[in-house]
Amino acid sequence: MRVAVLLSGAGRTLDNLVERIAAGRLDATIVAVIASRGDVRGVQIAETAGLPIWVLPPQGRPLHEWSAEVFNACRGARADLVVMAGFLHLLEIPEDFAGRVINIHPSLLPAFGGKGFHGAHVHRAVLDRGCTISGCTVHLVDQVYDHGRILLQRAVPVLPDDTPDSLAARVFAAECEALPEVIARFATNPVS
Repeated sequence: MRVAVLLSGAGRTLDNLVERIAAGRLDATIVAVIASRGDVRGVQIAETAGLPIWVLPPQGRPLHEWSAEVFNACRGARADLVVMAGFLHLLEIPEDFAGRVINIHPSLLPAFGGKGFHGAHVHRAVLDRGCTISGCTVHLVDQVYDHGRILLQRAVPVLPDDTPDSLAARVFAAECEALPEVIARFATNPVS
């Protein structure tokens, strides 16, 4: 499975994938890392791992042009699957990548999803609402934020003394298991 990873920040999910591949626990090859910013830790992780990197900022560009550039990089790397891993931007998914772009989201979608719901914003909203469970969702990406078909969800408890940080840590641990599981499934059973 040839994977392109899209990121916008710290690259913790990329780090998890790199570790699992190196340990032989995920049969995949990361053929491209595409960052929306060059000044993020995710780029440093990719450089340290010797992965091909494209820094493609969206600012000042029409969505269709920027999306085309992102997917041209994926095509050039011959990616079988595109993984949004802390990627904070909407993309127009071209027909040849329909059903081959997935995202990991830090809530049980459809709850706490959509534009602006990422990272600590999600966990704060879960706590403010008084939820007793949270979790993560791996889903297909379509033309709407956090909207595509759900492929896998993992629930975690919300504890009475949770802070956004403590809840985030528990949700991220679930993400570290759920995303590689879905990537492994794609190798034998692509989704359409």
